[in-house]
Amino acid sequence: MSAVPQTDQSILLREDRDGICTLTMNRPQQMNLLTGEMLEALQEAFDAIAQDARVRVVVLAGAGKGFCAGHDLKEIRALGELPKIEALFNQCSRMMQTIPMLPQPVIARVHGAAAAAGCQLVAQCDLAVASEAARFVTSGVTWGFFCSTPGVAVGRNLQRKHAMEMLLTGDPVDAKRALEWGLVNRVVPPEQLDAAVDELARKLAAKPAGTVAAGKRAFYQQMDMGLAKAYDLASGVISASFASDEGREGMNAFIEKRPPKWK
Repeated sequence: MSAVPQTDQSILLREDRDGICTLTMNRPQQMNLLTGEMLEALQEAFDAIAQDARVRVVVLAGAGKGFCAGHDLKEIRALGELPKIEALFNQCSRMMQTIPMLPQPVIARVHGAAAAAGCQLVAQCDLAVASEAARFVTSGVTWGFFCSTPGVAVGRNLQRKHAMEMLLTGDPVDAKRALEWGLVNRVVPPEQLDAAVDELARKLAAKPAGTVAAGKRAFYQQMDMGLAKAYDLASGVISASFASDEGREGMNAFIEKRPPKWK
């Protein structure tokens, strides 16, 4: 169970089982909007998970009909002044950046609509499994506020012209096209979503945690580097991985044709 008290009314639910931590955004009537309160809850949860060696994989889900409908426009309208609005988006950007910095892989479980910053949240997760019923949209341009921050994550997942089509048209993308464009990893019938997410999460949880953490960190670091620097970084990381206890056990197991035994 979670380390913090929670009820069914909690804005964010946490369940831990077999090294898999499931976080469920729990405002179904509001389509799990990324209000300041929700952003704070997610930030606190991710910060705690980063220090929790028992957690091997994180699954991010949403309660109710949709995954996440993005920011709460009523909240933004009430903030009114530019500095207050900027503070909210800075809070959101910090939370989004926490996801790739976590040592654990994060899987988005997308069962329904993911709109604007909700689509950004899917794109920012390391992996995503979607139901055939899921829809993805960055519709801000239609309403006079270009989805610039969602564009950061979406633009790093999709080819540039696909990302720009989403951002410039505001048209929804179905799960099949999201898979073709690289926004999600797998698409399954709705009744198979939980099983597909669980299968992937368990597969990742079985991998050596230190190796996964180092590999994930290096992957995101090298993506922002030139080719030579990227290879310098990656060479150092993979060399250290082979020289580690986990790497030595993995090599021994491979050579000896047996399953590895992780500590």
